[in-house]
Amino acid sequence: MTEPEDHTRTTIYVDGVWVASAGTGTIEVVDAGNGAVMATVPAGVAADVDAAVAAARRAQVGWAATPLAERRAGLLRIADGIEARVEELARLMAREVGMPLTVCRPVQVGLPVSDLRATAAALDEIAFEEEVGSSLVVREPVGVVGCITPWNYPLHQIAGKIGPALATGCTVVLKPSEVAPLNAFVLAEVIADAGLPAGVFNLVCGTGVGVGEAIARHPDVDMVSFTGSTRAGTRVAELAAPTVKRLALELGGKSPYVLLEGLEGEALQAAIENGIRKCFFNSGQTCSALTRMLVPRSALAAAEPVITEVAGRYVPGDPLDEATNLGPLVSEAQRQRVLDYVRKGVAEGATVLVGGPDAPASGDGFFVHPTVFTGVSNDMVIAREEIFGPVLAVIPYDGVDEAVTIANDTEYGLSAGVWGPDKVEAEAVARRIRAGQIEVNGGGYNARAPFGGFKRSGFGREFGRFGLEEYLEVKSLQR
Repeated sequence: MTEPEDHTRTTIYVDGVWVASAGTGTIEVVDAGNGAVMATVPAGVAADVDAAVAAARRAQVGWAATPLAERRAGLLRIADGIEARVEELARLMAREVGMPLTVCRPVQVGLPVSDLRATAAALDEIAFEEEVGSSLVVREPVGVVGCITPWNYPLHQIAGKIGPALATGCTVVLKPSEVAPLNAFVLAEVIADAGLPAGVFNLVCGTGVGVGEAIARHPDVDMVSFTGSTRAGTRVAELAAPTVKRLALELGGKSPYVLLEGLEGEALQAAIENGIRKCFFNSGQTCSALTRMLVPRSALAAAEPVITEVAGRYVPGDPLDEATNLGPLVSEAQRQRVLDYVRKGVAEGATVLVGGPDAPASGDGFFVHPTVFTGVSNDMVIAREEIFGPVLAVIPYDGVDEAVTIANDTEYGLSAGVWGPDKVEAEAVARRIRAGQIEVNGGGYNARAPFGGFKRSGFGREFGRFGLEEYLEVKSLQR
């Protein structure tokens, strides 16, 4: 059963203290598993952003002058503080987002911890000063950073931004998603306990229009790091342009997963299991989800029964039930969006292998059937637009050149996957795909590797040394 506790928050975190918002509105946070309101949070306003940015500006010079070892130690204390509250945070995000609790522990909480520790370690890879001929090249913090984060991996995305920002000497104003903001309040408590100076980290919750846009246009914000939809990202860029602030945008995706010729038996089974897991993970609410499975036409007849069997293992259920392997979507609006796409797929003539447009009877939560379409062509809407739900499009191809063409025939370029009987060949195909992160034969997540997109999936990179570099300005002293 879903927990009944009220997690309401009445204040925001600015300049090291919990204060009332200048606005009077509130935002309801809804439990994805049952549709009930589980909390309210303040609906911040532009005046709150002004106060938070002013606090961050006052704190920035002192924080930048803080020895690197102390900033690193602060980051590690935050990681330890999150880890100490793993069960609380996991249960909270299972309800906010809908991810099954058994996965929330290692992913929604475990990944932020590993991200922060990896960022602390990666500081050793940055040359903050180096001699280049007669010049001394120094790297300095960019300044005040506005971090605008999404709801699907809320704490992970926050850690991927505030970690390198704080580590490099920047100060932060965070706007978490209003759909899943509660974990960010716990983080603010952790940061307060970690002893960072007042104003180094500030939390202002609210809507994109009320808070996000105020951050993006603010003249005293030196950089905005945004993760979300391509549509929202272009709006952030538009608002940031007049002040010529630095941007890092991690946006949408429609990622291909190429199964190469020659896969059969256990190898085909393993490749399909990996692909469906990467498509359905977090109920498909993942920007890098492998949502287009490209299958050799000659192997389609053998692949379809395996796809059907593997996809059939995913059954929607209560995210707090330890046996659940597929939770609900995050909201009713998201459920309707996904169901609309499933109906479009049917109308376009794609064949439903698994699932379909009828929502499962799983209580009052935001559940949908995981759905697999076959006979999809790459010009169909379900093959071109980001659905953000557990919907897989199986696309046949003839020859590896056509597979690469189909893989690249998208406005996005965030992620991709290739699986083949020969790993060397699979890597060669991966090199031909224009995407920022490509897994080869199921290669796992690496917290120190760069993550970010090509094309309309955005620009900038997160995590490890590459993430740190986004928050540094380069200065040359000619001597």
